[in-house]
Amino acid sequence: MSTSNALGEFLRARREQLRPQDVGLEVTGHRRTPGLRREEVAMLAGISTDYYLRLEQGRDRTPSVQVVEAIGRVLKLDPDEAAYLHTLARPRPKRAPRRRPEKVPPGTLRLLASLPMPAFVQDRYLNVLASNQMAQALSPGMRPGVNRLLTAFLDPGEKELHEDWDQSTAAAVGQLRAAMGTETDDPRMASLVGELSMKSDRFRRLWARHDVVRPAGGLARMHHPEVGDLELHRERLVVAGTDGQVLVIYHADPGTPSAQALDLLGTIAASSANPAGRGTPEARTDRRRPRAGEEQADGGR
Repeated sequence: MSTSNALGEFLRARREQLRPQDVGLEVTGHRRTPGLRREEVAMLAGISTDYYLRLEQGRDRTPSVQVVEAIGRVLKLDPDEAAYLHTLARPRPKRAPRRRPEKVPPGTLRLLASLPMPAFVQDRYLNVLASNQMAQALSPGMRPGVNRLLTAFLDPGEKELHEDWDQSTAAAVGQLRAAMGTETDDPRMASLVGELSMKSDRFRRLWARHDVVRPAGGLARMHHPEVGDLELHRERLVVAGTDGQVLVIYHADPGTPSAQALDLLGTIAASSANPAGRGTPEARTDRRRPRAGEEQADGGR
């Protein structure tokens, strides 16, 4: 993962995804490169070609708000992408590296254990820090210690579970890009992106697009091997007082076949739970993938 020119890489990636006709330009002659030319973006944004070239090459990294907004309009950025562009143009101070494993607040753990539907807590790197029995019954990829992005791209079982796998993985990559922001030199993020880039062609293509997606709820369609088809609402709630932890909850509309399937899943989860508490959010799992960027994880305790 390049760490030297996030602003320029984003501008180039978005420019190459636009066609001249998308911005009202007439196409004449043969074009050797995809997307808009640099001089076309500069002309439409009302800036010099040389200045825009300096932005893409990283020789100028602090454009004015007016220039950022003009370029954003030319590149047809949506509100999330425009906000991300402003972030790249106004980088924040680097955060101090975390020295100890991240912990889930005790109150959140109690809430997680009490929920009658699948739920888990993940960090900004999409590592699962804690999960309840229902979540682990829904997918092994929701166990503490598993990285949601690694398992989504590298575990065939996750692809079979999620009927909307193409859409959900694309959104997950965009969310990782948004979470990274200007912290392109974060070693844990670099480790995660590097591993996925080496092992997954699809991730590598999606990452090169520089799409930005803000985390949001939505509908998840799954086919569970034991309870069948599920159509679940996915909610994402920020855990207050943490460094980007999110509580993810799956629930079904009352009275629907999906609600009945979740009830059955709850019965299966309860019957398979270890009396010693192995399925609780605080419990660690022995057979798990390491979290991205670290050798050991606390599992939420």
